[in-house]
Amino acid sequence: MVSLLLAIWLRYLWDRSLLWDIYLDLWPMLLLFPLGYALAGLYGGGIAPPEELRRLSYATSLVFVILGAATFMYKSGADYSRGAFVFAWGLALVLVPLGRALVRELFARKPWWGAAVLVLGAGKTGEAVVRALCKQPGLGLKPIALLDDDPAKQGQKVEGVPVVGGLERAQEFAQMGVKHAIVAMPGVARERLLELLERHGADFPHLTLIPDLFGLASLWVTSRDLGGVLGLEVRQKLLLPGPKLVKRVMDMSLVVVFALPLFFLIVLLGLLIRLDSPGSLFYAQARLGLAANRFKAWKFRSMVRDADRRLAEYLECHPELREEWERDQKLKNDPRITRVGKFLRKTSLDELPQLWNVLRGEMSLVGPRPIVEEEVRRYGPLFALYTKVRPGLTGLWQVSGRNDTTYAERVAMDAYYVRNWSPWLDLYILARTVWVVLFGKGAY
Repeated sequence: MVSLLLAIWLRYLWDRSLLWDIYLDLWPMLLLFPLGYALAGLYGGGIAPPEELRRLSYATSLVFVILGAATFMYKSGADYSRGAFVFAWGLALVLVPLGRALVRELFARKPWWGAAVLVLGAGKTGEAVVRALCKQPGLGLKPIALLDDDPAKQGQKVEGVPVVGGLERAQEFAQMGVKHAIVAMPGVARERLLELLERHGADFPHLTLIPDLFGLASLWVTSRDLGGVLGLEVRQKLLLPGPKLVKRVMDMSLVVVFALPLFFLIVLLGLLIRLDSPGSLFYAQARLGLAANRFKAWKFRSMVRDADRRLAEYLECHPELREEWERDQKLKNDPRITRVGKFLRKTSLDELPQLWNVLRGEMSLVGPRPIVEEEVRRYGPLFALYTKVRPGLTGLWQVSGRNDTTYAERVAMDAYYVRNWSPWLDLYILARTVWVVLFGKGAY
């Protein structure tokens, strides 16, 4: 509704002869949007944000196409402004996801929000599932209890969610109206697992099975019937030539579109750096990129000129911080950072010069975090996956807590991104980056 009203208003400012009152007759057509979203499965819980963005964009566009076809069929299309129609379409593609994100931000942690979920299995996998759902309330799946046949686990709590008994109690929760259950027992015997699925498949309309592949998360898994045998096809699109070309075109297009405003911002930040402390405006560091090739990643200088000496002296005076430095290669209160540098790092604006790396094809707008030579050992076998793609100016790590995450979590996020890439995931991360830059959460 807001998109339509705003589009009509913008079109009216352009042409004051526009008969805006005729659009009031279209209000019943707005009911097509919630209908389209419902058919796309957008009112259930547990949809990953990139997949939600994809479904929203397709459903919104489909409804607008239907509206355009309907006005043409009834020969009333000439009465309505095509400009207003296109404006409304474009605004809806932005405002509908934004509106849903805002609603989640306001209400996702309320006790009445979302659907209750029962977790079958209180082992490591069950605990991980509960923590993931509690950490992301926007998914709309709220664990209320865990069940496990191990008496030692009964009575314990995971993130405040209690283990209330054995698996035989599952039907009680189904009778109470719980419609979602997650079977988080990947190590259980095949016969026992099939028995659980047969028994509870009729009790819970939404029964999710966590396979014995925990840690290999993928948004784009497709089930395959291989002559009566269930197969899971994991599509790593970013390793294919076509998607790689699409991603590169997206990078170049977005950089060109926002080049002018970003140029003025870069000039302003450069002036502030020059006024704040002596030294060069930019800082280049050798990083590893596609195919493990070395390149210079550019940043705004955020430290004093004699940073290495200052760090050595600081760690000498504060040996208790040496472990933090060796673990994360970062210090929460780094004495080397300038006043403007603190602002740049808080907002991640110090990485804006890496747009030059994007233009040169050394980096992408979105991708794994660019790493230095010393970090290769910490990636272990996942380093081979890292080298298949260009590192990114922003990425999952930057929009998921940044320095509040452990190094192992950062590596897992990089692997997750490569395995799950799609244009929708990139658009989601870019949108989240704007939010993180504005509020600077988890940065130092």
